[in-house]
Amino acid sequence: MIDAPWLSLARRVTGGPDRTGARNMRQLVELRWLAVAGQLVTILIVGGPMRVPLPLVPMLSIVGAQALVNLASVPRMRQRTIGNLELFVALLFDIVALTAQLGLSGGATNPFVSLFLLQVVLAAILLEAWAAWAVVAITGLCFALLSVVHRPLRLPPTLDAASLYIMGAWLCFGLIATLLMMFVTRITRNLRARDARLADLRQQAAEEDHIVRMGMLASGAAHELGTPLASLSVALSDWRRMPVFQRHRDLRDEIAEMQGEVARCKAIVTGILQSAGEPRGEAPEVSSAHVFLDRVVAEWRATHAGVPLDYRREAVADVAIVADPALRQAIANVLDNAGEASPEGIELEASRGDGQLVVAVRDRGPGFAPALLADFGKPYISTKGSGHGVGLFLAVNVVRKLGGRAEAANRADGGAVVTLTLPLSTIGMTGEG
Repeated sequence: MIDAPWLSLARRVTGGPDRTGARNMRQLVELRWLAVAGQLVTILIVGGPMRVPLPLVPMLSIVGAQALVNLASVPRMRQRTIGNLELFVALLFDIVALTAQLGLSGGATNPFVSLFLLQVVLAAILLEAWAAWAVVAITGLCFALLSVVHRPLRLPPTLDAASLYIMGAWLCFGLIATLLMMFVTRITRNLRARDARLADLRQQAAEEDHIVRMGMLASGAAHELGTPLASLSVALSDWRRMPVFQRHRDLRDEIAEMQGEVARCKAIVTGILQSAGEPRGEAPEVSSAHVFLDRVVAEWRATHAGVPLDYRREAVADVAIVADPALRQAIANVLDNAGEASPEGIELEASRGDGQLVVAVRDRGPGFAPALLADFGKPYISTKGSGHGVGLFLAVNVVRKLGGRAEAANRADGGAVVTLTLPLSTIGMTGEG
């Protein structure tokens, strides 16, 4: 019987916070550490062996300020979400620090002024359009400012200014090219991961919409079936009281069997209507995991007497859970598919570990085809033809809404295994009974 609140499950919020911003901020912090190290080494070499007079105190103070900002950024990077504005401010700080260092060491005549391009490229990749264009404008203004306001470099007579400029420009080009390859590749990978996550969320939303539409269709069909089932029930009751059937025991027994099947159909229709939103008039049931699983197995065995089921459970007796009808139906759906694939016998093993309840269903059938494994849990993906594949689709979605995961694999000795992993934090009563 379909006894799961599919519509309410489809409305649960899925997905966690997007960590792309935090990952990109980490890349900026790592880049700033490289800037700190590079500036420190350059200042010490130019002001030391090359004997170029530099304002060491203010330049080293800027290096120290960058290091302090990096250290202060560490707690923030542990947050799950970092937005466009924070990345924009971080890039602005780097632009200001670079402008200050260049202003103290030759301004626009310093070959390392091309490092502004690195900030522009990073802004184009990381920021929204308005913020990226703001970085372009700010770096342009800083470049113009450095051409007017700067402290000129006074080179010793022993150094050739032209050769030094060419060497500095070459080093700047190599530095920019290397950093762009390193960090843009990482940032692009982060963005691709974000896009893949958004695609998964869109797929989940489409599947949940599919569940809603299936629920609405099932609800409408249930309403339509109610009247003919009631008519059949009345007709069978009348037949059973007729003398002609009273005299024939075989006919009387067949009518009783038909009444039982009609009653079962009515119970299924009632369950569909309740699942679509009619109040049940009952409180959520709290049970231990082993009682819940025992009941699922007993109900399944009662309707599948011809399929042997080897049932084992380990260390789950003391786990108190909320006996969700949706979860009961999900496990039953997996058992149904296993029983169809392996009528000679199936296995169900339940265990507990790492704060999770693990339910594994194994069969001895032909196993999953590679294409079916790749599309496991998608609607209407089945070897049984059109219209099949809904059971596993619903089971996967129920487990996912409960914060767990459903996995399928082929066994080395033949057959397949479907594993449902459920966190006790969502289905349990504090995890312990």
